[in-house]
Amino acid sequence: MPSCLGIYIESNLIKYAKIAKERDTVKVDAYGVKFYENLAEAIEQVINETYSFRVPISVNTNNEQYNYFEMARLLSDKDMGKAIGIEFELLCDEKGYSKGSMEGRYILVNSQENREVVKALHVSCSKSEISKLNQEFQKNNLKTIVPLPIAIANNVEISVKENSVILNLEEKATLTTIINGQINKVEILNNGMDSIFNKINSKENSYAKVYDILKNTTIYTSEGRDLQEQDSTYLEDIMPTLYEIISESKDYISRNISNIEKMYITGTGSLINNVDLYFQENLPNVKCELLKPYFMKNASLNLNMTNIKDYIEVNSAIALGLQGIGEGLKSVNFKSESTMEKLKQIGSMEIGGKNKAKPQTEKKPGIKFDMNLSGKLDGTEVMQLRIAGGIFIIIIAFIIISLIVNGMIKDKKKEADAVISDTQARIKQINDDTQKLNDKIAEYSTLISNLEAVNQKIADENSVKNAIPNLMSRIMVYIPKNVRITSIENTENKHIVIGAESKTYDALGYFLSAINANGILVNTKSNSGTKQEDTVRITIEGDMP
Repeated sequence: MPSCLGIYIESNLIKYAKIAKERDTVKVDAYGVKFYENLAEAIEQVINETYSFRVPISVNTNNEQYNYFEMARLLSDKDMGKAIGIEFELLCDEKGYSKGSMEGRYILVNSQENREVVKALHVSCSKSEISKLNQEFQKNNLKTIVPLPIAIANNVEISVKENSVILNLEEKATLTTIINGQINKVEILNNGMDSIFNKINSKENSYAKVYDILKNTTIYTSEGRDLQEQDSTYLEDIMPTLYEIISESKDYISRNISNIEKMYITGTGSLINNVDLYFQENLPNVKCELLKPYFMKNASLNLNMTNIKDYIEVNSAIALGLQGIGEGLKSVNFKSESTMEKLKQIGSMEIGGKNKAKPQTEKKPGIKFDMNLSGKLDGTEVMQLRIAGGIFIIIIAFIIISLIVNGMIKDKKKEADAVISDTQARIKQINDDTQKLNDKIAEYSTLISNLEAVNQKIADENSVKNAIPNLMSRIMVYIPKNVRITSIENTENKHIVIGAESKTYDALGYFLSAINANGILVNTKSNSGTKQEDTVRITIEGDMP
């Protein structure tokens, strides 16, 4: 009976479901949700709790990208793969991606816009992300690594005549479009449950408590009762994001050429009570319902099931588990088969058969192996056969071990090359960003210097502007009655030149002393003065303090 442990991983949360299948019957042997700080420890706990030590494991990809290429229908499978690879390479050049650091998979779907071509739904993921997952599960039997928005369709019994979308309200919200029983498109929405989690977690400081809050929150539609104050405690954190998701979904459905008849809602967001009714109220032309795994439509078929909503809670993990037991699209599996796994498929070798030996007619010294294979084998011939068989087995074992080791080395080298390529691409991006940042810093430094110079100039001007009237006010206090100011000039910065005249030298000397003594000017000096008729004129220079 094939079985698989599906593990859905996001930033702080793991959902898991152990799926088993016997003939046409699928059952869930174990399931649950776990919050973690250390991913490796959480994975080990899940495997121990579900007794999945040798069971194949299926996980989701992270941060994958979806692109679409139109291809000619008449291309062979080999040429189709090459053509899609070229299209992806051109896209990487256009967007500045490093193609060597990306791993790609694709499925072919019918184009709604042009019946003459076939559309390739291309999924790409960073090789370093794939390598990290392989490292996390290196001690376990990791079988599949698949994009969740594609795997989630495993939970639906798809009708060829049905056009529907699956809204997966996980950390990132996605829409998977199914047209005529075939996955046609995947849309990653701008808003997801991470926004709601972060808002509530900022108040509660516990992701586990946020999860419980969502399970105990009820949305009341226009037909429901009025909200009580206690009911709306967290709705202010939930409703704006849900409204944005509904708006994006409504816009997406309206843009779809085919008429979308049904929306399946799943993921962490489906825990919120009446969320399906809320979507139905805002999407009246589309039938909205919670996604129930297809094999649980009749609850009586599964004696272990106590609450269908408990299974809906781990739909993502169930979908991954179904992928691991052979359901769904196999072409989107990012887990490459290792050399060890390929060798295991070859099976064991058996050496058998009966040899009838001829009597040995002549014995000569040396190591010549001369044996007649007719008649009964004597003791020497049996020993020779055993030695030959042992040598043969050793050679075969050596060859197999060499192949295994070489294959493992190649796998590790491939992973290392992928990580190196991705790291080099990131380093180049960091260097480019650093150069841009340095250029901006230099530009901003220049602007700051210029601004400081302008501010200083303005400050100096304002200082001088205010200082001149203050200077004149102070001079008026200390100027003798028989001294007259003829001019005051600010020649540069704070340098002042005063012209004064009086009938006597004594009065002008007293005035100069008053300027120095009272700190009206510093660094003062004056000329010897000139006398015309009975008037003495002098020039006093100094700096404002």
